[in-house]
Amino acid sequence: MSESNEKFRLLPSVDRVLQSAEVAELIDLYGVGPIKAHTRKLLSELRAQIAANKLLALRCDSEQALFEDFIKQLTLRAQAQSMSSLRPVLNLTGTVVHTNLGRAQLPAEAIAAIASIADQACNLEYDLQQGRRGDRDSHLEQLVCELTGAEAVTVVNNNAAAVLLALNSLAAQKSVLISRGELVEIGGSFRIPDVMRSAHAHLVEVGTTNRTHLSDYANAIDKDTGLLLKVHTSNYAVQGFTATVAEAELAQLARQNELPSMADLGSGTLIDLTAYGLPPEPTVQSIIESGIDLVTFSGDKLLGGPQAGIIAGKKSLVELIKRNPLKRALRVDKLTIAALEAVLHLYRDPDRLQKRLPLLRDLARPVAEIEMLAESLLPLARELLGHVATIRVVSTHSQIGSGALPLDVIPSVALELTPIAEKGQSDSALKDLAQNLRSLSRPIIVRIHDGKLIMDLRCLQSEELLLDLLTELATRY
Repeated sequence: MSESNEKFRLLPSVDRVLQSAEVAELIDLYGVGPIKAHTRKLLSELRAQIAANKLLALRCDSEQALFEDFIKQLTLRAQAQSMSSLRPVLNLTGTVVHTNLGRAQLPAEAIAAIASIADQACNLEYDLQQGRRGDRDSHLEQLVCELTGAEAVTVVNNNAAAVLLALNSLAAQKSVLISRGELVEIGGSFRIPDVMRSAHAHLVEVGTTNRTHLSDYANAIDKDTGLLLKVHTSNYAVQGFTATVAEAELAQLARQNELPSMADLGSGTLIDLTAYGLPPEPTVQSIIESGIDLVTFSGDKLLGGPQAGIIAGKKSLVELIKRNPLKRALRVDKLTIAALEAVLHLYRDPDRLQKRLPLLRDLARPVAEIEMLAESLLPLARELLGHVATIRVVSTHSQIGSGALPLDVIPSVALELTPIAEKGQSDSALKDLAQNLRSLSRPIIVRIHDGKLIMDLRCLQSEELLLDLLTELATRY
């Protein structure tokens, strides 16, 4: 008998695999259908390897050894397929509100609120007092109005949706006036002009890229004008010879012409960031106070909550928006409402907000505290990875992220890792180290700068967790 035929003979049958005691636990965990499919696929791959004389995957010294290896591979495949592709990571990039890493971390109160209603029925759209259908916005409206000074509120699934819905409700088939300097592009190549087209509103640019005056808006108003729009340029800044129109001036011009005014704030903070030693950012309250009719902002940026788009402002306009059929397509679910309500409640107690809201905790974290953490980690990191990279503590800068305050940075401290490599191999060593960090049981995401890995410690809350992961990393070298 040839060697190939002998290997074919050693392969187990599907029935033997499924009836074995070793696989019974896998079937209990994942079901007989998936395990049968994995078994057939693995057998097919092994037969192809044998036919090509390239069978390296299993030990073939005996039928029992091959079977044991087969079961191990089958187990790994079943586990890999059942594992969620959405995984917790350690954000050491220095970008606190990182869009690619899920933006704001939810506080414990929001997580508890989600858990309390996730597995059971709730009064999402049911008025308990009246005993009839209710409005899901009612769970949030009073809170947002209290915190911002708005007359009414509605909530959709993100801020882009909020802008789209507002434009479509107030200015469909009409002109929307906006400064050329505010035609922003946000993440994922979504642009304000594209959103306007999707809302069936007609864009009218006024002013120039660097200078726009109130007269530019006034001169552009005609019978087709439906809305005056101001967009906060949160993800870039034009500096030098510039001029912009204040919200109060734009609001007054809109009232004089019996037109609605709207401001897209994007990040949408509810607190004065300078009180925490952070750069200034306009608050939702200040825009409402300026007289602007509608404000749109995000829930998962500087608010520190779940992904949502909040529309706040004049009651008559909000009611008009809520009657738009698109509102149903863009509405949020009970989990988002529960989390957002819990976060908003935290703002009622500003004295404890920094301790309870993870976003503010990380943004306002003192540099001295981060430096102490770095100095504590340094000797242990060197002990674990000194043969892999030279490691030192360096001063660096964090940023808020997600388009907020793009030119402003926050002093921070990091561990800097420079891979030890043969001459000419530094790039590959750097990529290999970054890849290994991303493939840990809890991936570590860092930033790469000038041939070095920068682990910004601003967002690190568990020294023990990082050391456990670095220990895991050390076993790979």
